[in-house]
Amino acid sequence: MIKSTNHAEISHHGAVNGVTGSCHELHIDDHNSILIDCGLFQGAETSPNGADQAQLVIDFSIKTVQALVITHTHIDHIGRIPYLLAAGFKGSIYCSKPSALLLAEVLEDAVKIGFTKNKQLIKQFIKHIKSLLIPLDYGVKQTIPLINSQQKLSIKLKPAGHILGSAYIECDIRKQNSDRQKIIFSGDLGAPYTPLLAAPKSPYGCDQLVIESTYGDKNHQGRRHRQSHLKQMVEHAVNNRGVILIPAFSIGRTQELLYELENLIAHYQHTKIWKDIEVIVDSPLASKFTKKYRQLSDYWDAEAKNRRHQGRHPLNFSQLITINDHKTHLQTVAYLKKTARPAIVIAASGMCTGGRIVNYLTALLADERTDILFTGYQAQGTTGRIIQQYGNHPAAYVLIEQKKYPINARISTLSAYSAHADQSNLLNFVKRMRKKPAQIRIIHGDREAKIALKNLFQTQFSGIDVRIPEK
Repeated sequence: MIKSTNHAEISHHGAVNGVTGSCHELHIDDHNSILIDCGLFQGAETSPNGADQAQLVIDFSIKTVQALVITHTHIDHIGRIPYLLAAGFKGSIYCSKPSALLLAEVLEDAVKIGFTKNKQLIKQFIKHIKSLLIPLDYGVKQTIPLINSQQKLSIKLKPAGHILGSAYIECDIRKQNSDRQKIIFSGDLGAPYTPLLAAPKSPYGCDQLVIESTYGDKNHQGRRHRQSHLKQMVEHAVNNRGVILIPAFSIGRTQELLYELENLIAHYQHTKIWKDIEVIVDSPLASKFTKKYRQLSDYWDAEAKNRRHQGRHPLNFSQLITINDHKTHLQTVAYLKKTARPAIVIAASGMCTGGRIVNYLTALLADERTDILFTGYQAQGTTGRIIQQYGNHPAAYVLIEQKKYPINARISTLSAYSAHADQSNLLNFVKRMRKKPAQIRIIHGDREAKIALKNLFQTQFSGIDVRIPEK
């Protein structure tokens, strides 16, 4: 915990030694605090206390925690909620209305993998989670009840542009003497031109800002470049008689990729390649979330709504094939391995740490005709990071389930499709505040990214206390 007499106290229980396990505690007084997110650690990343990433129990006291506020429903921001409940948390869970609709599906899947497959127990757990949820509209002030406190706390959720329902959190602490502090937690900020979503707008200002730094040392390519690159990759794979594998998380990235692929198909449908190419989404969870995204079209940006009004279906086009059952999944993997028929396969997990993408990798990594396209961040220690880092090198290989697989596939990274803000976006988020924060805490990034962003902030803004907390 970093303590200051001038600022609210904040403890970081995750996303300080990397980009996963987001969990931050805002202390109001000795008896009251709230959590912002409660996510899983992934890859080689661990809790600030050094616990092994597989040890998911809550390793901090929750006796003062009155509420949990969720920025968005990615597993590295909500995956420890079952463990939080097991530790005795009984408070309310606040999130945006779209997040409330998505949360149960994500946690149900997490419970099946990490806890139990007993349907009755899962049903009871999801029912309990729903009883704690308080869905909020964007921009509406919500008071958080405190116990025996002379202070008042309210929050507002503002669109973060990362995935559907994502938000950054404005926390307003007021004392009886009229002193007031505003603390903002960025969550994961989206990049401009993220498919389906409007770019986040900077707040008026704050006293403290806790900001992510996933791409704090990098800038993405422009939208035209990413579309051109994606088009070239598909056409190369088809001409090479190969498969394109795109590891993608079931919520957010999968729907964004479908949106972009439908756009390319619509523009180039007069060519045989784009007229015939099949887009396979092999994930029951991704299929569920894609339906949810369609149901939540009121939250789409103006461009996406215009396409829908034109009669196009950016998340449900004719060349889209969804695979739900495991038998068909295995048959598809075997068929593509045998025939190398050109196709685009989108499957989870996005960092290749599990899920159906693993079967595709073990079957097709050794085939020189295969293309693997990374469109999202790969955390240290994940299979995805190893393939991304060592692919395209002679004699490269990766260990998957203790077996060595040569990496003969062509490996590409297209960071412009990342749903995370890049360095210039993060800078602009602060630059466009009319009232600059007195303190900025940089979290949710590798060490190099955090240092680069800190140096940039210190160069651009004089008089701001910029910190990289360790815990």
